[in-house]
Amino acid sequence: MKFIKKNILTITAMAFLFMLVMMEPASAATVFTTVKSKLVQLFKNAKLVIFVIGGFGLIALAFQAIFGKVKWPWFAALGFGLAVVAAAGAIVDYAASTDGASSYAKFSDSLTGTAGDTAD
Repeated sequence: MKFIKKNILTITAMAFLFMLVMMEPASAATVFTTVKSKLVQLFKNAKLVIFVIGGFGLIALAFQAIFGKVKWPWFAALGFGLAVVAAAGAIVDYAASTDGASSYAKFSDSLTGTAGDTAD
């Protein structure tokens, strides 16, 4: 029992590696397709939460910057950060896609003009 407690991570890694080697390619494709679609959904949902919280933060920083409580570069940094988050999906999809930038509609990015929900 002491051996298992000391080497649980190694045993788990070996079992996972053995499972991956023995898995048929068709089942591996469905697993990775499912993981890909779940990660796209997670990214879209996280981006929505970031935009809502960031929008309220942008308004709050604007008022505070107008009245001199906060520096203007903080306001600009939040605005730039929200723009980067808006373009992140298109950038990642362009870098990872084999057919160029034609499939960036999966992330429904704000800066690309594809606001529809067309995820797999």
